[in-house]
Amino acid sequence: MHRVEKSYDLYRRANELIPGGTQLLSRRPTKYANGVSPVYVARASGARIWDVDGNEYIDWVSGIGAIILGYCDPVVDDAVREQIGKGVATSISSAVELELAEELCRTIPCAEMVRYAKCGGEACAIAVRIARGATGRDKVLFCGYHGWHDWYLAANLVAEESLNSHLFPGIEPIGVPKALAGTALPFPFGDLAALGQLLDDHKGEVAAIIMEPLRSERPADGYLAGVRKLCDERGVVLIFDEVSSGFRFGMQAAQGFVGVTPDMAVFAKSMSNGYPMGAVVGRRNVMEPAARMFISSTYWSDPIGMVASLMTIRELRRRNVSEGMWSFGRELQSRLNSVAGEVGLDVHCGGLAVHPHLEFVSTSPDQKPVLATLFIQEMAKRGCHGYASFYLNAAQGPTELEQTAAAAREVFTIIRRALDSGDAESFLECPRQQDAFRRLVR
Repeated sequence: MHRVEKSYDLYRRANELIPGGTQLLSRRPTKYANGVSPVYVARASGARIWDVDGNEYIDWVSGIGAIILGYCDPVVDDAVREQIGKGVATSISSAVELELAEELCRTIPCAEMVRYAKCGGEACAIAVRIARGATGRDKVLFCGYHGWHDWYLAANLVAEESLNSHLFPGIEPIGVPKALAGTALPFPFGDLAALGQLLDDHKGEVAAIIMEPLRSERPADGYLAGVRKLCDERGVVLIFDEVSSGFRFGMQAAQGFVGVTPDMAVFAKSMSNGYPMGAVVGRRNVMEPAARMFISSTYWSDPIGMVASLMTIRELRRRNVSEGMWSFGRELQSRLNSVAGEVGLDVHCGGLAVHPHLEFVSTSPDQKPVLATLFIQEMAKRGCHGYASFYLNAAQGPTELEQTAAAAREVFTIIRRALDSGDAESFLECPRQQDAFRRLVR
């Protein structure tokens, strides 16, 4: 605790003033190694962060996925500073609003019209509202995590375990109107028959299917095309939640990578390199009815996020960032798997290379959270902040790769020793990590 004493002093004070201590579940210390990982950042640059205790880390979480070019990217930040000098949140719209919309429509396969937001959950709520308005139907089928809004948490009004595999187990829908019960219904990822049955059970009532097309594993061949076909047959709007995937998979985003075009898609993280910004894009016939709906906010026209998004998208294209992250991710996986083999630990770094994750292969299910926490704990001590998975950004390079591989060699050796002892939990200096966002899509 002495390494991060100031962080935890601040966190104790925060809990007196901020319900839950943080604004985002994924920033709570329980998501990491509580008592060992940092809680408060002092500054960030490139691939690294420095905590309030003065410790330096490679940030393998990349701002919970919001950073794609690297912290304080000079091109994006210079454009933002220039815009600040011209004024923000003016009484009439900035022309950059149109400029960004044109850029998004040139870039994203399903984009013919655009509405803006400030975050991913908000963008999902807007997309669901538009889909309901365009179809005149009320029910929404979903898979994966899509934010905190009433439309989504309403799933737990029918059965409290509905969101367990999509969000955070045990979520109580406190404050969500009970009248929304039955309006949001979950379905399991990868099971076309189950989805088809759900559509049949609610024939003519479903406005939209909203889902993450993928995260760190490739969907089974034909699955997403099958979802597209079900939507077409039943007049249901297909919405891809690309908040986390963004442009990591390529300039056509995840929909281009999987080769399936939805009716609408939502973006936020990875489109503006950390500046608050989101977008709902979609086909004209679905989006155009939004002109008649009351969907409105002062800050959706704020040019700061729009300028940041415009410059981020252009820099992603100019620097060929996605291809670089695929290559870097493959190298990271190779190095970590090589180190694991050298120390004799049965752990595999797999998944799609743009979002790799560790799998403790032959470990029992109840032991895996212990080993994941031990990995997080010991990597934090060695200047690597993160989970047992990796969010890549363009600022990560050979130096970060070398430091992480060297740290992993030591950490994997400790984990092997912990397993050999028969009491791996005794090696923990903190409670087990709480998996704050359990999703069906990996």
